[in-house]
Amino acid sequence: MTTPYVIGIGNAVMDVISPTDDDRLQALGIEKGIMQLIERERSEYLMAAQADDHGPGQAEARLVPGGSVANTLAGIGAMGLRTAFIGRVADDSLGRTYADKTEAAGTRFVNPPVKGDVLPTSRSIILVTPDGERSMNTYLGISTELGPEHVAPEVFEGAGWLFLEGYLFDKPKGKEAFLKAAKCCHEAGGLAGIALSDPFCVDRHREDFRRLVAGPMDYVIGNVHEWTSLYQTEDLEVALAQAVADCGTVICTRSGEDAILIRDGERVLAPVHKVVPVDATGAGDQFAAGLIHGLATGAPLEIAGRMGCIAAAEVIGHVGPRPERDILADFRAEGLI
Repeated sequence: MTTPYVIGIGNAVMDVISPTDDDRLQALGIEKGIMQLIERERSEYLMAAQADDHGPGQAEARLVPGGSVANTLAGIGAMGLRTAFIGRVADDSLGRTYADKTEAAGTRFVNPPVKGDVLPTSRSIILVTPDGERSMNTYLGISTELGPEHVAPEVFEGAGWLFLEGYLFDKPKGKEAFLKAAKCCHEAGGLAGIALSDPFCVDRHREDFRRLVAGPMDYVIGNVHEWTSLYQTEDLEVALAQAVADCGTVICTRSGEDAILIRDGERVLAPVHKVVPVDATGAGDQFAAGLIHGLATGAPLEIAGRMGCIAAAEVIGHVGPRPERDILADFRAEGLI
């Protein structure tokens, strides 16, 4: 059997991670423990402040390629599948590092860093206090400029799976890129799917999301809040019934409770592994990684769901949104492979 090939499209955001303390957060005017979007000037100020905090002889900020779908691809790649990422970075220090680190981790970075007078590479400046709280300040930069012209049909040759990031749906060009990518994937014989990403994103683009779910998407992943927002109901079962009428494979995560997976009339529950979270960042991203690995390798629906839950449990057990343990070993220990 040939190795399954998964392509992802999403925001290419460099995580710039540094330790700090509460006094420094206050001095920088950062609200502790939340993610906030910031403008370019603010991001440059915080980057400079980080550099000042890590002078000669001190550890520099840690650079980790991030973004929701990029994290999912890293997880899928660590499970042994071929992966490629379609995203945009500038030809600046962060952008070149993002592309190099992505390739070094085994995921093909399809679009080269963009030269010229363009927006800088997207970055999330993450300050971590001794209690483990992560205060994230995200500047979206060039990654949101991804459009259909950056989706090349030849990249999809041999691709069995496409995974899209709902966050990129915020701009018309992103929507066009998604539609083109889904078409390319289908023409290559693959299946296309999306993570709804955020209930507020769903609220902003409800009708377009509904058309996408009912149209070119073969599978859709969302949590309770995203599904109920999409179909404007407080009753999850009502929302899922509408989702199943629209889409062949529907997955609902339920934060600490069994995930629900429905495909072609089959409905199963995937049990969640109860662990005390150290850092919930990346739980949804790695659930998607385990799930897509299972689906792509032909596992039964219930097994694919269990793989998703195991991968999510691993990532919330440590700081950072990517796996640090051999997830395939965990699957073997559970008798899944």
